[in-house]
Amino acid sequence: MAPSENQKLWNKEYIKVMSANFTLFFAFYILTPLLPIYLSEHFGATKDVIGLVLSGYAVAALLFRPFSGYIVDSFNRKKVLVFFMVVSFVFYGLYLLAGTLLLFALVRTLHGGPFGATTVANSTVAIDVLPSSRRNEGIGYYGLSNNIATAIAPTVGIALYKWTGNFNVLFVVALLFALMSVVISASVNLPKRQLLADKKKISLDRFFLLRGWFIGVNMVFFALCYGVLSNYLAIYGKEVLGITSGSGTFFLLLSLGLILSRLQGGKSLREGKLTRHAAIGILISTVGYTVFVISKHPVCFYATAILVGLGNGHMWPAFQNMIISVAHHNERGTANSTLLTSWDLGMGLGIVLGGVIAEYFGYTAAFWTVVGVHAAGCAMYFAVTRKLFVERRIV
Repeated sequence: MAPSENQKLWNKEYIKVMSANFTLFFAFYILTPLLPIYLSEHFGATKDVIGLVLSGYAVAALLFRPFSGYIVDSFNRKKVLVFFMVVSFVFYGLYLLAGTLLLFALVRTLHGGPFGATTVANSTVAIDVLPSSRRNEGIGYYGLSNNIATAIAPTVGIALYKWTGNFNVLFVVALLFALMSVVISASVNLPKRQLLADKKKISLDRFFLLRGWFIGVNMVFFALCYGVLSNYLAIYGKEVLGITSGSGTFFLLLSLGLILSRLQGGKSLREGKLTRHAAIGILISTVGYTVFVISKHPVCFYATAILVGLGNGHMWPAFQNMIISVAHHNERGTANSTLLTSWDLGMGLGIVLGGVIAEYFGYTAAFWTVVGVHAAGCAMYFAVTRKLFVERRIV
């Protein structure tokens, strides 16, 4: 390959990795909005049981992510990626065979492990196939693949269900997209790299990037806010704002904001302005959450979706580039898993905290808490995270 080609952002391997990520997330999100209906209609599950069954997936992903980072750094990344893609594919097939609620709950929970590992492996492989001069920009665009999947897959799933009335059709379509992710991943060619040395020596930094702890902790603040928003938006809109069917539009606009921010922020990331890019995203999100809770007008409700989407779309690739930049080349998997684990932890805390506050003080109080937590995360970024990143940056 000629030197000029080495600097191409949209090289063949990068496109393959993005395509694999798209199909992976499409398979996941085509089922997500309809699983509560499936559990209710097919198994007669109550609301609390549905929540319990679906939460197992997130718990398994959270527990497995730190170990997946170590595995990705310690072994051949392509083999690790393909292996977890295959395991995830098998689980989509098992949904079709789970004939009881207990079996379905078991399959759903166990599926969280390989899915969590696959997202870590695939995002790390994306870094490997990017030229170093285009890495910041490439990581930003990489998120487009799952943003687009997140935006269109639920709509496709709902349309298929309305058309066929058959959940098995949805499981088969998810299975086919998961198979596509396996085939695409198997065709990716990766450059040779140095594996982690001294595999027998196990320490905390093999599972959590200690040099990037401040980025991980800061991300927990922002993920907590999104956890409250994503889980309690519909009921807040219905009970407080009187908006009964706007959550679908809200998340569509949020996805649009994410996509626009990725497209608009390419130049900033390419120039390496990571701290500036993150700051813009954090401030936009803070404004979005504040507008959401201050105003009860439907226009502000939907404007919040675009603002939070724009903010998170700027913040996430900046934080991912930052944590990778404080890691050594053979710690990229650990860096990715650290950031994803922090996001999972924050989301989980948001679900619990939002529910408790809403129960005792109401949903408005829960969203005022979101504003406070996001402001605290903003303060931490400007007072601690930004400074420590500059001091510890390696690449």
